[in-house]
Amino acid sequence: MALAPSKRQDIERPGASLQREMNRLFDDFFARDFFIEPFRGIAEWRPALDVAETETSVIVKADLPGLEIKDLDVTLRGDVLTIKGEKKEEKTKSCHRVERRYGSFERSVRLPAAVKGDPVKASFKDGVLNIEMPKTEESKQKSAQIKVS
Repeated sequence: MALAPSKRQDIERPGASLQREMNRLFDDFFARDFFIEPFRGIAEWRPALDVAETETSVIVKADLPGLEIKDLDVTLRGDVLTIKGEKKEEKTKSCHRVERRYGSFERSVRLPAAVKGDPVKASFKDGVLNIEMPKTEESKQKSAQIKVS
C-alpha cells in the first residue's frame, strides 16, 4: 500500500504533522481581529467569510450551510458588520460519527471602507449569505498619485 505524500513526509520527518498543526493554530490565532472579536475556543463553529471591495460597494459573503433566513440576525454599526445565528443539531437515534459543527455563532468584521446603512442589499441562497453595502461618497474618492523625490 502506497502512502499519501503527506504521510510519507511525516514518516521521513518526525513531528512534521505537529508542525503543520501548530502553524495552522498560529495562523488562526493571529488572523482574528482582537478589537472586535475576542479569542474563542477552537472547537466553536465559525462560518467562513469573504470581504471584497469594488469602486462603489463593500461585499461580504458568508458560508452558512444548513441555516434558514429565520435563524440569522445581521446588523451594521458604523464600520462593523455582525452576523449572528444558530445552526441546530439534527436529532437522530444512532449517530456513528459527528463531524459537522452546530450551535450559536457570532461573526463581526470591520469593513475596509465606510458604507451607507441604506440601501443595503442582502440575499441568502444555497447556504450563502451575500451582503452588498454601498460606500459613502468619501470612500468612493479616487486615490491620488504622489510623486516621491
